[in-house]
Amino acid sequence: MLFQLFFVTLHSGNRFGRMQDCFADYRLSFCKKNLANYMKRQQICILGSTGSIGTQALEVIAEHSDRFEAYCLTANNKVELLAEQARKFKPAAVVIANEEKYDTLVALLEDCPDIKVYAGAQALCEIVEAEPIDMVLTAMVGFSGLAPTIHAIKAHKKICLANKETLVVAGELICELAQQYRAPILPVDSEHSAIFQSIVGEGNNEVEKILLTASGGPFRLKTLDEMRSMTAADALKHPTWDMGAKITIDSASMMNKGFEVIEAKWLFGVEADKIQVLVHPQSIVHSAVQFRDGAVKAQLGVPDMRLPIQYAFTYPDRLPMTGERLDLFKHSLEFFEPDLNKFKCLALAFEAIKRGGNACCVVNAANEIVNLAFRQGQIGFLDMGDIIEKTLDKATVIKKPTYEDYINSDAEARKLASQLIG
Repeated sequence: MLFQLFFVTLHSGNRFGRMQDCFADYRLSFCKKNLANYMKRQQICILGSTGSIGTQALEVIAEHSDRFEAYCLTANNKVELLAEQARKFKPAAVVIANEEKYDTLVALLEDCPDIKVYAGAQALCEIVEAEPIDMVLTAMVGFSGLAPTIHAIKAHKKICLANKETLVVAGELICELAQQYRAPILPVDSEHSAIFQSIVGEGNNEVEKILLTASGGPFRLKTLDEMRSMTAADALKHPTWDMGAKITIDSASMMNKGFEVIEAKWLFGVEADKIQVLVHPQSIVHSAVQFRDGAVKAQLGVPDMRLPIQYAFTYPDRLPMTGERLDLFKHSLEFFEPDLNKFKCLALAFEAIKRGGNACCVVNAANEIVNLAFRQGQIGFLDMGDIIEKTLDKATVIKKPTYEDYINSDAEARKLASQLIG
């Protein structure tokens, strides 16, 4: 089974060749490591272990404790849950990003002297560079995931990418760094994992179109007028997925899907006009790829994030996983075109791609501000798209941004969006 990996080539045309080199290096490294020491447990650093993705990743680690071990767990504020996870999984280190929570975490783990406790954003960047770590699951939410992901790439770690904002904000930079440091990036989002699984084994066959599915969120059947009065409590009632509050709101506005379009552009090297969004309420077809001969390959399954998490951990292998199995006799499969008039945020993502430069960074920063403001009841649901649009028009345009430019653009956009909220 291991030797067949030498003959697998990933390619989807255009810029994907750059990322292809990283996967090729990873497969070769995988073979060498596994031939030498196949039973060695892979050491995993989870950035954001207390969130939805992080907790499910720990379930995968627990189910395959002979293959994986949590080397480091991190959280932003949930200090009690982080301490509880540390007691169960016995990592070498834990990091709490909010430095004000450091003393509390130390006290909670006072009787666990073997677990090192750190705090702060810099600690997150430093821990991912630890030599024993084999892979880093980036499950942090928002712009804050960018810096530690860059540090992990430069440390040649395998990146299991669940923080979509990393590629949304700085996709070109991340791709260049992944190529330079030969760091493989494997997608964890269910949609991008589905695309990745559909491409594996296709050699040099060119991708004609990516079919990116979306559940449509809780407001799919609402009219524009009805959406004006929707509250955060309404938006948090997602019909399919159990996610964190920020991502659930992004799903309701379809900004989450817009971000996934941007992410797909960089991961798979296709232009935005080759990415088609399909509203698929059942969330059974997680996404598909259409090749130049018209053939379409899709990955199907029940809505369970453990599957793409585990696939990113184990690629190119597939390990057993407990849980519900797909029964197609029980499911209808429907597909609809998204209404861009109702879901302005999705349209803005395509517009940001068209503008290029720092535009996607601006949209992401403004979205983080309006998302929180909506959850706090400061603005209405449709106000989010309007404020993001105005922020994009007002922000400084930078065609060839550096890392420092992204930092400055993020700060400027947050300030502009906050001013527009009033």
